[in-house]
Amino acid sequence: MEQKIAVIIGAGPAGLTAAAELLEKTDTVPVIYEMTSDIGGISKTVNFKGNRIDIGGHRFFSKSDWVMNWWQRVLPLHGFPARDDAVLGRKVPLSDKPGAPDPEKTDRVMLVRSRLSRIFFLRKFYDYPISLKWSTFRNLGLIRIIKVGFSYIWASAFPIREEKNLEDFLINRFGKELYHLFFEDYTRKVWGVPCREIKPEWGAQRIKGLSITRAVLHALLKPFKKDSSVGQKNVETSLIEQFMYPKLGPGQLWKTVAAAIIEKGADLQLSHEVVGIEMNGASVASVRVKNRETGEESVRQCDAVFSSMPVRHLISAMGDAVCDPEVLRVAKGLQYRDFITVGLLLKKMKVENQTPLPTVNNVIPDNWIYIQERDVKVGRIQIFNNWSPYMVDDPDTVWIGLEYFCNEGDALWDAPDGELMDLGVEELCRIDLINKDDVLDRTVIRMPKAYPAYFGTYDEFDKIRKFTDEISNLFLIGRNGMHRYNNADHSMLTAKTAVDLWLQGDSSKDLIWSVNAEAEYHEEKSL
Repeated sequence: MEQKIAVIIGAGPAGLTAAAELLEKTDTVPVIYEMTSDIGGISKTVNFKGNRIDIGGHRFFSKSDWVMNWWQRVLPLHGFPARDDAVLGRKVPLSDKPGAPDPEKTDRVMLVRSRLSRIFFLRKFYDYPISLKWSTFRNLGLIRIIKVGFSYIWASAFPIREEKNLEDFLINRFGKELYHLFFEDYTRKVWGVPCREIKPEWGAQRIKGLSITRAVLHALLKPFKKDSSVGQKNVETSLIEQFMYPKLGPGQLWKTVAAAIIEKGADLQLSHEVVGIEMNGASVASVRVKNRETGEESVRQCDAVFSSMPVRHLISAMGDAVCDPEVLRVAKGLQYRDFITVGLLLKKMKVENQTPLPTVNNVIPDNWIYIQERDVKVGRIQIFNNWSPYMVDDPDTVWIGLEYFCNEGDALWDAPDGELMDLGVEELCRIDLINKDDVLDRTVIRMPKAYPAYFGTYDEFDKIRKFTDEISNLFLIGRNGMHRYNNADHSMLTAKTAVDLWLQGDSSKDLIWSVNAEAEYHEEKSL
């Protein structure tokens, strides 16, 4: 029999996982087409003069044992301390497996890192999620604290029965006062539209079960919990206190996966864009591919297609095969939020560590800082030293990423690199986080379609899903492939599920869509 070919569109977590699953379970040859010249999609790592940038920040944590074990097979958990563990006094659950790697001697290793995210608001730091510490009461003041307490009690006693938008979702879980303080303006900065224009499903996927009650219970019970494993399966995702992380960033893991699947027989083509989908009845017969370096086009026959390309482009590529004008209209109306990172290499930061946590060179211990200030455009800051000490070429410097949310083609996206770098420096100086004289180097990275948006025609997405689900050998997977704000682990699980369904000859795609669907939330809505 002729060997089967599975076309995989996109070399991000979903696409590479699908290829690995096919190679492990079948004789099918995975042919992966990646439009860019990089591996990993938004999970790639950019190397700037030995300093590495993690686009958007990726904590390697999942409540799926399959995913956690999969990651550790690619990059084994370290058996010896990382460079900064001794200084930080960090007691990590090091692997006790024979031959567990030493991060000081090898790069192929997964680290265990502590998590700390804080909010910067009114030029002060607050825990994220908000905690009941003395510093929180001091920073907010008595009047605000009273308002927060009463508004939360009111929201708990008289919740909004029908959550029509993200604003309703957040008010129900945090109260109106806390929503106005910490969610309203920041969410608009991220998405460019008010919370009332965003569907509540976004909150169900990203914030999930988090609320003031759960945050308080977590804080109260923390001293009695003795589980130091990286699993933390019973902990709300937003409350986890440690996570795994590749020594050289997330792109290291996905490049390792790519090398392994190529060795096993996968065909990975970078800078190749799928521009056409050719149908044969109710199934895909072939794809038309454009080499973005030469401009040449070719046709690849296939037995199945696993697509993580943006849905809007997928439907466009299907051309006349899409007969329903409603499907075309909804696809064209799908929107995305794009992303710019300004990397700044610093001698030091102006703000010093005032937490009880020990740090290297007095660098503040945060992974992320959410910038709630209204007088700057920057939305979030990453401190890469704290993700992994090996992300920074010179350990005596501070390497940070300033994250700006925008739309492709707007003034911010189209601004020259020099202007964006100047903006980043000026804004951090304005909010007293750095001094201009401490900037050693800088760079800019743009990431299109980083976030599928839960507005536009998103509330009519079921029309697209119905159309694509009826194509027997087409499987939509991953974040952009499903127009769903999936984390990497969810994207991997959609790929695994899709491969299993294809092998079983199961025509229903429901199991793929059920990944990260937050069933509890939808059950609550139906009550």
